[in-house]
Amino acid sequence: MQKTDLSAYNNSPYNPGGNALKRVLWYYTNILFFKSALFPFYGFKVALLRAFGAKIGRKVQLKPSVNIKYPWNLTIGDEVWIGENVWLDSLAMISIGSNVCISQGATLLTGSHNYKKSSFDLITRGITLEDGAWIGAGAIVNLGVTARSHAVLTAGSVATGDLEAYGIYQGNPAVRIRERIIE
Repeated sequence: MQKTDLSAYNNSPYNPGGNALKRVLWYYTNILFFKSALFPFYGFKVALLRAFGAKIGRKVQLKPSVNIKYPWNLTIGDEVWIGENVWLDSLAMISIGSNVCISQGATLLTGSHNYKKSSFDLITRGITLEDGAWIGAGAIVNLGVTARSHAVLTAGSVATGDLEAYGIYQGNPAVRIRERIIE
C-alpha cells in the first residue's frame, strides 16, 4: 500500500505572483497592519491593499486581525465588511462582490493538497462570493466554491460545493436548509 511521502513534495509548478521582494514586503506589511489588532484604520488598509495589487471598491471595512495571503489575488466590491480574525488564503483569486459580509473568524481557502498522490501535490482554485453573500462567523469556504447572489453560509459551517442564490446553508458539509427572504 502506498504512503504519503512529503519529501517528494514539489511546489515549483505553483507561482504565487509578484516577485520575491514584493512577497517579502507584503509578508511584513500583513503582520504589521492587517494581522495586528493594534491598527483599526480602514482607509489606510485599503490603500495598502491597492498598492500591492488588490482591486478594492468603496467603503470596504477591514476589521483588526485579518490575514491576507496575497493581495494581488484579491478583488473586493463596494460596501464589504470583513470581520476580525478572517483568513483570506488567496493562493488563487478570491473575488468578493458588493455588499458582502464575511463575519469574524471565517476562512476562505483557495488551496489544498491532493491526498491521492504520495507527493501530496498542491491544488489551487479560486473562490467567488457574489453580491450580498454572507459568510457566518467561523465558517469555512473551500477552494473552487462560488456563493451565488445573497447566499448565506451559517456560523461554523463548511462549504465544499457551490451555494445557490438566496439559499441558506448550514452544517459540515453545508446543505441548503431554507431560502433567504429579504424584506
